[in-house]
Amino acid sequence: MPQPSSARLHEFRVVSNDKIAQGIFSLVIEAPALASAIKPGQFMNFDVPGNAQSLLRIPLSYARADEGTGTVEVWYAVVGDGTRRLSAMKPGDYSTVLGPGGHGWTVPEGCSRALLVGGGIGVPPLVPLAAALRSVGIPFDVCLGAKSADVLVGESELDALGAERIEVATDDGTEGRHGFVTDVATELLEQGAYGYVATCGPGIMMQKVAEAAVGAGVYCEASLERMMSCGFGACNTCNVETTEGMKGACMCGPVFDASKVVVW
Repeated sequence: MPQPSSARLHEFRVVSNDKIAQGIFSLVIEAPALASAIKPGQFMNFDVPGNAQSLLRIPLSYARADEGTGTVEVWYAVVGDGTRRLSAMKPGDYSTVLGPGGHGWTVPEGCSRALLVGGGIGVPPLVPLAAALRSVGIPFDVCLGAKSADVLVGESELDALGAERIEVATDDGTEGRHGFVTDVATELLEQGAYGYVATCGPGIMMQKVAEAAVGAGVYCEASLERMMSCGFGACNTCNVETTEGMKGACMCGPVFDASKVVVW
């Protein structure tokens, strides 16, 4: 059985909310207790003002947390009414956020090198993982995928965190390789240099990365996107089918052992 949720309700103040790519924004909030508590791979549920008929919070991962400044940075894509309203929030606006929620990344002991594979807006959860890897001296490579160059995020941030190799693939060839990031990741895994793979992005992408990791004999974790409506295990809207039965992403995930995921 999952442990009681560590999530707590925090009031936050918007510090900045800027466009960083086509349809993608970086939201920085001031929430000191949350910034001190959140760990790589965990998520938050945002109450976004502007629609009294919308009762559900918006679940989002985070890209950076700074305990010193008490801030948390979130990258998000505008894909519906909730994220559209979120993009309209201005510096100085207030609301509440529930977090930190869920189970984050678990790097196996003795890992000598890691491979991080992100697609689209699945890149943000890999950024704090990269920072954690750097802090313990584990080298890592990165594969980034996007539809096109104008929606690619995270390359400069991951480079600044010390990625030894960054490979980019875009569907239309406007940056990096013309094709799928899964092909690049599979090629790197075939070289046999890794002890851990972390992936986040579209389900079909993560499934292919997980299959490649199994073929290479490498432990792989995947951060799954589900509608984590309540954020603490009460509503059963975020279930993931695994080899061990149905598990709620908000409590047992969003990071799962990829080899145990049945439905992506």
